[in-house]
Amino acid sequence: MKNLFRDIPDMLPEELISVLAENESVRIERIVSDGHASPEGFWYDQEESEWILLLSGSAVLEFEHKKVSLSPGDYHLIPAHQRHRVESTSPTEKTIWLAVFYHLHRE
Repeated sequence: MKNLFRDIPDMLPEELISVLAENESVRIERIVSDGHASPEGFWYDQEESEWILLLSGSAVLEFEHKKVSLSPGDYHLIPAHQRHRVESTSPTEKTIWLAVFYHLHRE
């Protein structure tokens, strides 16, 4: 058995990304941030949709026309190609995310 809140180093010079499970359609990651944010002017534009759940800490996501503040328990769906960035994560505690990346199959 594993635990999402264990095996986290005290010092994180970069976000810690751990793939928990994956196949050809979906990837589940634990992401640990420690005051990290996207570089100024950087925007994600992903091929996959991403469903995120904030487990601990806090974060602010920025989209082209709005900002979303997340607290523990909050979740958000980011459709493929929706430009976004992480404006900030908590500077005083680890921010732990559960992220599910997936492709929508259309017939």
